[in-house]
Amino acid sequence: MKRLTALTLSAALAAAGCTHGTAATEPTTPPEQATAPAAPAPEKTPAPLPAPRTSDVLAGTAEAFTAACTADLERAQAQITALKQLDARKDAQAVLAAYDEATGSLIAAANRSSLAREVHPLPAFRDAARECEQRVDALNVEISQNRGVYDALSAVDLSQADGPTKYWMERTLLDFRRAGVDRDDATRAKVKSLNEELLKLGQQFGKNIAEGVRQVSLTPKELAGLPEDYVKSHPAGKDGKVVITTNYPDYFPFMTYAKDGKAREKLWRTYRQRAFPANQEVLQQLIAKRHELATLLGYESWAAYTTETKMTRTQKAASEFIDRLADATQARAKQEFADLLARKKKDVPSAKTLEPWDQDYYEDRLRAERFGFDSQQVRPYLEYSRVKAGVMDITSRIWGITYQRAADAKVWHSEVEAYDVLDNGTLLGRIYLDMHPRDDKYKHAAQFDLAQGQAGKRLPEGTLVCNFARPGELMTHDEVETFFHEFGHLLHAVFSGKQQWSGISGIRTEWDFVETPSMLLQQWAGNPEVLKEFAKHHQTDAAIPAEMVEKLRASKEFGKGLWARRQLFLSAVSLDYYSRKPGFDTTAALVEQQTKLSPFKHEHRPGTHFELAFGHLDGYSAAYYTYLWSSVIAKDLETEFQKKGYLDRETAMKYRRTVLEPGGAKPAAELVKDFLGRDYGFEAYRAYVDAGK
Repeated sequence: MKRLTALTLSAALAAAGCTHGTAATEPTTPPEQATAPAAPAPEKTPAPLPAPRTSDVLAGTAEAFTAACTADLERAQAQITALKQLDARKDAQAVLAAYDEATGSLIAAANRSSLAREVHPLPAFRDAARECEQRVDALNVEISQNRGVYDALSAVDLSQADGPTKYWMERTLLDFRRAGVDRDDATRAKVKSLNEELLKLGQQFGKNIAEGVRQVSLTPKELAGLPEDYVKSHPAGKDGKVVITTNYPDYFPFMTYAKDGKAREKLWRTYRQRAFPANQEVLQQLIAKRHELATLLGYESWAAYTTETKMTRTQKAASEFIDRLADATQARAKQEFADLLARKKKDVPSAKTLEPWDQDYYEDRLRAERFGFDSQQVRPYLEYSRVKAGVMDITSRIWGITYQRAADAKVWHSEVEAYDVLDNGTLLGRIYLDMHPRDDKYKHAAQFDLAQGQAGKRLPEGTLVCNFARPGELMTHDEVETFFHEFGHLLHAVFSGKQQWSGISGIRTEWDFVETPSMLLQQWAGNPEVLKEFAKHHQTDAAIPAEMVEKLRASKEFGKGLWARRQLFLSAVSLDYYSRKPGFDTTAALVEQQTKLSPFKHEHRPGTHFELAFGHLDGYSAAYYTYLWSSVIAKDLETEFQKKGYLDRETAMKYRRTVLEPGGAKPAAELVKDFLGRDYGFEAYRAYVDAGK
């Protein structure tokens, strides 16, 4: 997942150049030539940029962090003040440069804060990050509603500008209007107030989820079926009970391997109590305030507002996309559900249905029996350090880059690793790996930008935040897929961070394309050619048997329909919540979508409140469907790699140049067409769904 920053939580975010997929920057000095032309200058050998140092701010004190935030905001405000004193007809290039500098400073503060509040071990530091986010958002909204800034940018003559500059300004001016810049004073004041409220609500929603960890106490006997290393890492306490938490490293293995159905049900229900009741009122307010903001700006709903800047462009197109995938996946999901129920009946002859806490367990059992694949048997070949080395070695090879440990980097926690990314000796950027669970840390897996790369100004810095096993411990293959997925975001941030303007440098494509590069790289995790490179037994060093890989691949075919239906259900929930008028029963609305799209019945018993811990209802709001939209395009892109092999450098480099490096310099549909030589289509995804029936 590409993690959104504070700026993307504001309805006016992009009016300061901070579109979806923003990256953060270190405070920078003004460009050497503030009046540089909009079109690129003649090529010359640029001076090397200084090594990244952004992590120093997160490794310092909360006071120093706040001071850096203040400096960025003052720099942004100074640039805006200077911009308004310029004559856009005479000093057009200076206007663009000043606006760009203000944008970069805002992004710098926003993304340092976004990362710090999710990963910093000190509560006071996380509080400082939240406070900075609020200050950034307030200034961002103020700028977005500044008619003087809008008028100056509108007056810039772009007739001689290059394509990326025109595209940047086209999107920027639209976003100003979406922020209400052309409305009366009362409307602008209300927009500002609503955005301030929404930022606080979003922060509280995420905070309640992060801090809403629950646990169950079980007998050692109820751990039957769990891997040996899992059992050893969960010893019984003095009371003879074993504590299992709702954190990912505890939850997912338990739901997959625990034989005791009652124990799985207990943990499943507890997992759906996270953030309850804390987020009940918060979610209602998020929905209500976003609807109020959207209608204030002339949109029918928040869903209509947020889809306007996506590839879909309309709420209707997003809904039709969900319906199209529902039709394509219905038959397969129905058959897979029936197969799982039949397998359950072997254990429970009286079973009438498959419960939601049964799915992971019986999928694993069916894969073991039908395909001869036991997911536990592959884990010894997936020790964390070997997997990490494999991901880095493979990506190094296909994209012609090297990773060099940045021993001088200061980090916010002792387990965080930093690496410089080089291309033929030239430093491209720096990556940070914050890969293991700890208290009060972000509980899922996501990529955060730490410093936004920009041509001639700064190198990109990106961070992976995950909750994987530690060195010496074993991973599941699903976790390996997640590793490749998130690394796809990371490299996209590095490769795309060299555009001229901050508004299009980095991962700045339409948000429903942002997941495409990561969805694509995820496919490397299951490719035999790739797996044999790093999947070695952690004790014997023996390579993973080819037969096991084939069984793994065959087993992965099963469950595709149910997985797609699950994603469609989540997509429909997020779109539906933000398409309705506020005040509805969120649980009842969820049941409606579950009945339509999921074969699993909703559990009405008190205590199941899934939507309250569905974090994407804040950051992605109505647009969770973007995962599936991105997946459809990724499957089409994958067809090019299928022709010459997943390790073919020529194909990978073409993809890097045409899709990854341009950042947001042109519409995503054009990036895809540049690589494929045609428009993207639905056929590859349909073939994927139908394969292996």
